[in-house]
This record gives sequence, C-alpha cells and structure tokens, in this order.
Amino acid sequence: MTAARSRHDHFPRTDPARRQRIGEAVAADDAAWRRADSAPGGLFAAIDAAQGKAPAVAVARLLPWLADTAWLRVRLDAALALVAADPFARPPLRLVGGGDGGAGGLVLADRGGVRLTLLVRPAGSCIAPPATAVFVPGRAAIRVLASGGAALVTHEVAVGAAEEAGGFTAAAAAPCHSHPPRALGPGELLQLDTARQSYSLADARRDVLLLELAVQPPSPLPIRAYDVASGRLIHISASRRDSSFRAMALTLLRHLGRTDAAPLFAAETTAGDFAARWHAMRELVALDPAAARPHLAAMAASDPHPEVRRAAASTLTLLTPLPLAGGVGGGPVSVHAGEHAPPKPSPEGGGLSAPCPA
Repeated sequence: MTAARSRHDHFPRTDPARRQRIGEAVAADDAAWRRADSAPGGLFAAIDAAQGKAPAVAVARLLPWLADTAWLRVRLDAALALVAADPFARPPLRLVGGGDGGAGGLVLADRGGVRLTLLVRPAGSCIAPPATAVFVPGRAAIRVLASGGAALVTHEVAVGAAEEAGGFTAAAAAPCHSHPPRALGPGELLQLDTARQSYSLADARRDVLLLELAVQPPSPLPIRAYDVASGRLIHISASRRDSSFRAMALTLLRHLGRTDAAPLFAAETTAGDFAARWHAMRELVALDPAAARPHLAAMAASDPHPEVRRAAASTLTLLTPLPLAGGVGGGPVSVHAGEHAPPKPSPEGGGLSAPCPA
C-alpha cells in the first residue's frame, strides 16, 4: 500500500527562485506590519504607552483595539493573500495551540506582559461542561467575534490582599464558585480580573472566535486550577513566565536523565517564586536523589513558604537511610525518573499542591 503523500512532500526544495519569492513576500508583509505597529497610533506603540500601568488601566487604554477590528481584517486578508499566491507561504503570524483539533489561535502582539490573541475554539473542543477553572494573576478583556451558539460559564474565587502580595497558601485558599451557564452573545465584551474570575465555554454548535487582550505582569500569586464540581483547589504553578519556561526546561532535562544538570535544578530551588522552587525540587529528587538531599534538607529547614517547608520535610523522610534486615547498615530510598515521584501533599491536608510544569 502506498502511503498518503503530505503537502510537505511537494515543498519546492529544488526551486530556489520560488522559495526566494515566498521569502521576500513574507518578509515584506512582516516589515510593513512592524512599521505600522511601531508608528504613532500603532498597536505596539499603544501597548508600550500602557506599560507600567496597573493591569486594569492598561486594559482600558487598549480596549479600542478590540472595539474596532478593521485593522485585524486588513491583516488577515494580507495573510490569506500570501497563502493564495503560494500555499507554502507562512504568514508572519505566530500560531499557538490548535493541536489535535483543540483550541488554538494567532498571537497578534506579545510585549512586556501584554498579549493580544485571536482565539479559535472549535465546536468539538467546547461541548462538554468544564471540569476545571484556571485563574491567572492579571486582567483580561475578550471580544466575542463569533459566539458559535456556546454557553458561557463564569467562575469566581476570593483572593485577599495578603495572598496577592505573596502570602498565598493552599490550606487557606478559598473555594471556587461557578455560576449557571448563559448564552454567549456575539459581539459582547467580557472584562475579567483574572486572578479572581475565569470563564469556560460549553455546548458550542459552531466554532467560537474570540479576540483576547490579556495583561499579566509578574506576580507572586500563583496560577491556580480548581475542580469545578467541588470548588476545590487542585493545582498550583508559577505565574511568572520566566519561571514557567525554566520549569519546562527542568522537566525536559529530568526526562532526559541529565544528572550533569543537577546544579541548574539546585539553583532554581532558591527562586523567588515558591511554586517554582518546589517544582524544581521535585524534579531534582526524581533526577538525582543523592544530589537533592542537602538542598531538600535546607528547604525543609528554612524555605520562606510554610507549605514548601512541610512538603520538603515530608519528602525528606522518603530519602532517609533505612536499616537493613536485622538492623545492620542501611541505604537511602531513591526515586528515579520514570518511577513514582515523591507524594504531593494535597490542599485538603494543608500541604502544597503540585506545581504544573508550565
């Protein structure tokens, strides 16, 4: 049986003139868009003028880019013209998500904690009621360009000023409350304090198209995921983007068994973000228990966050030398990549919820 040929099998590898035409056309559009965005009144200029403002103020200043989308239609028309001229042209727009038929989109701008994204939620990806609600420190505004007949489910959680300033603990986290679903209106504008408010879509009959503006400055408050049915906190991860990227890199290194990179893991266990510290420690324990032990002991004794200290102390007991039969000798309990990692104390028990890698 002959394997089906991919469109990439026809890529003009032996046609340098065609490849050059594609590259020049894409580069011309990219340069034109950058000039327009950077000019006075352009998108980048507007975002730069909002930098340093409180998230709510920054969102308010950038709302005109959601209200009038003529600029977006012009840009998408230009991108489609590139593809129409040559199917192997890749418009200078950054893709996000969209794998396996799930939600995806195009990043239109991403500067200094401000991101503007055109989001597509295929009908098949938002049929079932939501299972989790995620809260990210910052503010967001979402313009509904096509509602797809979807239902909107909003979620809320209380966050105190002390928690927002860095005093968040899983044990004291308030439960999440979800509101009854309502119809998502085409053209409506949603404005959210995303540290305390979140939304989900369900029962979509057609694809949903959203233009989302998110302002997410660095914050000591972590990203939190809640089980919608029970309202219980189930997951914590670092909200700072740099911490998130480093966490992903450490997870990859652990999967690759790179014990020579243990110093990188150890360095991250002293990061400013408590969720990033604990994630790095868990990965280091799974990678190299012997290298992790002194750092784990230090974390159990002096980490600034009480739940990190307790989680480290609980994990340290798993690495304590155990006596052999007859009470002679002993050896450490080791945890290797691919085996079960140390237990993750749950929020119900007052411990630290496990940070996710990203």
